[in-house]
Amino acid sequence: MKHTISVLVENKFGVLARVSGLFSSRGFNIDSLTVGETDNPETSRMTIVVKGDDRILEQVTKQLNKLIDVVKVIDLTNEEKVGRELILIKVSSEMRRAEIIEIADIFRAKIVDVAPKSIIVEMTGNSGKIEALIELLRPFGIKELVRTGKVAMIRG
Repeated sequence: MKHTISVLVENKFGVLARVSGLFSSRGFNIDSLTVGETDNPETSRMTIVVKGDDRILEQVTKQLNKLIDVVKVIDLTNEEKVGRELILIKVSSEMRRAEIIEIADIFRAKIVDVAPKSIIVEMTGNSGKIEALIELLRPFGIKELVRTGKVAMIRG
């Protein structure tokens, strides 16, 4: 099962290594990890997406709470939440530029760069929407693709 964990940490050197080390030492592969400063420059929020057993993840969560620089840990997996990713996709566009732009419009994506042989499309959305865009653009020839990890927040 995929789990989304939010970890509020003190914005200090080495915290990322300690947090990610806890997951790797338990055999969890981190699917995505985003880290950013919060409204308080002394804290950062990590959003971590991992696949794994519920019981072991519960142990990792408890151990995260014991780390000195960890302020708060929330398992967002079963919470009502808003989650988003950002993707940039460079697509070959020599012959079918209008079709690529039309697909981008359908997904409310933005064209952020146009070159003689390629277009770069930017989109934010949930993982399902991101995957759907990738699949529709794949036949045109994806030259390069980069996506952020998921960021998530409890609703309300």
